[in-house]
Amino acid sequence: MVEIKAEQVKALRDRTGIGMMECKEALQEAGGDMEKAIEILRKKGYARAQEKAERTAADGIIGAYVHATNRIGVLIEVNCETDFVARNEEFKELVKNLAMQVAASNPKYISPEDIPADVIEKEKEIIRAQLQDANKPPHIIEKIVEGKLAKFYEEVCLLDQPYIRDDKMKVKDLVNMHISKFGENIRIKRFVRFEIGKY
Repeated sequence: MVEIKAEQVKALRDRTGIGMMECKEALQEAGGDMEKAIEILRKKGYARAQEKAERTAADGIIGAYVHATNRIGVLIEVNCETDFVARNEEFKELVKNLAMQVAASNPKYISPEDIPADVIEKEKEIIRAQLQDANKPPHIIEKIVEGKLAKFYEEVCLLDQPYIRDDKMKVKDLVNMHISKFGENIRIKRFVRFEIGKY
């Protein structure tokens, strides 16, 4: 087995936005070949083909938002490709709005690709259990499961949530709009939400 270095895993994560473990497994499967690893991740459905997703977003800013009650606070890191965009007022406004989204909607993950497989399986089990008395054919049950899973993603994944300032738009649409506007890859790297009395 080819030894995979931490720098390779980090480089693949930076390029795809996929979790460290998935990146390491894909690199091992690809024998250390970066392009082949990206292909493996795409085939597994982890990575989303997006024209600018190949470009490294190594600049950016950390935004902060504290709710007026001082009981909820958010720190969020949003990456872009250049210092020029990072210093742009519109980019800063985007980061602030994303921090407010996290404060208001309390997502657990950035995107469905970040949800551990066992959490998704558990959710599917719960949905199927709720439908066991529905007397519907299996293929219809699976369609319902997929639909309910999409609703679950809207609750727990930041990018899939309806945007708080315009619920006809998802957060990922807001980010993609700014990618088009700036001509740079923009990626939400991580966030943390604090709420008094909750851990």
